[in-house]
Order: sequence, then C-alpha cells, then structure tokens
Amino acid sequence: MSMERLDKLLASTGRWSRSEVKRLVREGRVLTNGRIAASAEEKYDAETTAIAVDGEAVRLSRYVYLMLHKPAGVLSATEDGRGETVLDLLPQEYRKRGLFPVGRLDKDTEGLLLLTDDGALAHDLLSPKKHVDKVYYTRVDGELTAEDCAAFASGMTLGDGMKCLPAGLEILSAGAESEALVTLREGKFHQIKRMLAARGKPVLYLKRLSMGTLKLDEVLKPGAWRELTDQEAAGLRGVSN
Repeated sequence: MSMERLDKLLASTGRWSRSEVKRLVREGRVLTNGRIAASAEEKYDAETTAIAVDGEAVRLSRYVYLMLHKPAGVLSATEDGRGETVLDLLPQEYRKRGLFPVGRLDKDTEGLLLLTDDGALAHDLLSPKKHVDKVYYTRVDGELTAEDCAAFASGMTLGDGMKCLPAGLEILSAGAESEALVTLREGKFHQIKRMLAARGKPVLYLKRLSMGTLKLDEVLKPGAWRELTDQEAAGLRGVSN
C-alpha cells in the first residue's frame, strides 16, 4: 500500500496544480471516501480511496494509457517545431502528464497509436525479443504476388544493408493497386514502405490496425482518442511479460 498526499494525488492527474487542490480542499469541494477532505496534506492510497471533486469521481492511476486514431499529417512526437504533434490532439490535463507515443507512425500514416507514461511497458511492446505483432493495412501501386509474401516471410535485406526480421504479408486483393495486411515484430524507420518499395510495389496508403492484443477502436475517427479499458491495459501488460 502506497500512501501519498491528497494534493499530490490530484495534481498528478494534470487537471489541477497543488495550489489549486489546496484551494478546492479549503472550499470543501473534495471528498475522500464520501467525506469532505480536511486537509490537502492528508495521505491516501490511490488504489483504495474514492476521491471526488465537485461531485465528480476522479480516476487515479499510476499510469495513463490512451488509444489514439492518428490522422495523416500529424507527427508522432511529443514536440516538434515542424508541425502539429499527436500530443496537440489531447486536452491540457493529459499533456501535463508527460505522455509519449509508443513507437512512431510516419506523418502520412494513419491508425492505432498508444500514448502512455509507462516507460517499461513501452520498451517491452517495441522490443523484437518480446514478439509483439503490429498489424497494418496497406494499399500499394502494383500487383502483389506469392513471391512477395515469400520474401517477407524469409526476412529481407534491403539495398542499404538493413536487415528485416521475417514478416507477414497477406494479400487481400491483387491488381493494379493491391491491398494487403502486413505483420511486423519490429518497427524500423519507414520499414514497411522500404520493404514494399524493394519489391517494386510502392505504398499508396498505410494504416496501423493493432499492436499485440490492442486493436484500433472502429468507433474512433481520425484524430479521436480514448482511455484504454482496464481489460485492454491488462492485455498489453500480459503480452509484454
């Protein structure tokens, strides 16, 4: 059981500063386990204490996990002078938490992006040794073939010497513009685009659909986000163990 001061617990949500919490407590607007908090310095266990501000329950957790449907044109970075980043899509209370994207999607790539402040989980999800699959939908210029699938499955060495681990390529439709699902266990710079370009099938569109057990919520429009459910977060932790 970890006990922390009430002002620290509430300030950690990013919604209030410590001085603002102290004012809320003085005004009797903070309840702990149904009772008006007497002091901002009182210590509580975040896991077992029910806290409410102005009648609204406050969810306290050590880490934050957000699912974002990244739109094209937005950078997968915490800050960048060249344009809008994924953190710019979030309310201020989350930006104050020190969230970061788990892995990067190219500026023109859409789809699932996990944002968190849990560094250990992020490391595990991105480590090739953990075998966490990332699945992408792609549309390419050219007709994909069984030979392309075999090249992906055997592991490719690109023209610049970059070695790619074996990956999955499942053709959904073939023609002048082919569609496919690509499954990776690593995430090197522009990897899918470079692998398909090496096969003479440049990428026209790319969207990440899943990471491990976490699948992009179909309800989320590009630019929209939500917190992970407890079950989704537990699933990711299970995959990374």
